[in-house]
Amino acid sequence: MKRKVTKRKQISSRKSKSTSAVGKVFKFLISSILIGLFLGAVYHYRNGLAYYFSFKTDKVLEKEAEDKRLSDVRNFQVLANHKGKSIGLDVSEYQGKISWSYVDTLEQKYPIDFVFIRATVGKDRKDFQFKRNWIGAKENKMIRGAYHYYRPNENSIEQADLFIKTVILEKGDLPPVLDIERLPKNQSLDSLKKGLKRWLNKVEAHYKVRPIIYTGERYYDDFLKEEFSDYLFWIANYNFYREKIEEDWLFWQFTEKATVPGIKHTVDVNIYNGDLQQLQFITVD
Repeated sequence: MKRKVTKRKQISSRKSKSTSAVGKVFKFLISSILIGLFLGAVYHYRNGLAYYFSFKTDKVLEKEAEDKRLSDVRNFQVLANHKGKSIGLDVSEYQGKISWSYVDTLEQKYPIDFVFIRATVGKDRKDFQFKRNWIGAKENKMIRGAYHYYRPNENSIEQADLFIKTVILEKGDLPPVLDIERLPKNQSLDSLKKGLKRWLNKVEAHYKVRPIIYTGERYYDDFLKEEFSDYLFWIANYNFYREKIEEDWLFWQFTEKATVPGIKHTVDVNIYNGDLQQLQFITVD
């Protein structure tokens, strides 16, 4: 009896292995057939698919063009609402290599008087185009200023030191700018504010001029307006329905999508809350 059971088990085991092997081969064949059918369909309908995707691409381009038209309409309206105010740009390595001799007007009508140039980022990075932009703006007889992009989770004194080592301000330049846009990930708001004050104090002590603070309108209202009331602010707000600068804003960055001669990529545009003569009054002595 025992021998017969053993024999049946062996036969059953062989059948199971055989069935498993056949199943694997069958699955492989089915997968190969399906892949072949898919590739064949793609090849057969290649022209139609190419047309479809090109059509989708055209739709995306049309949307971008429409957004650009709306942006241009708003930009023109904002500029028209601020006749007599001084107009300027801010640039960084993201604008690529700028042909400064061509940077002169917006909408072929509004002179560009000033430019803020990003100098440093955090505690250890210089903007790749800073030196070139700093020299180019000066040669183009533009009032220039330098700004530091602040990283909340890095040491504030080291960030101030990097800016001081990188930027040499001359007579006629704008005060240094601290750009703060983000909240910290690993520290409290109180610690962030202490760090900002350390940066501001160290930079002011070095250049003998009080820095300007750049930030977004909501960030300004929520975190900075009360405790940093001794400072002048440069505020970013791209809202389509905002058409005028606030009285307590020194500068207003109202768009990031302007096109300017000499600059290949879109660029930020700013309004100074005063005329050119008043702008010259706040420059470094």
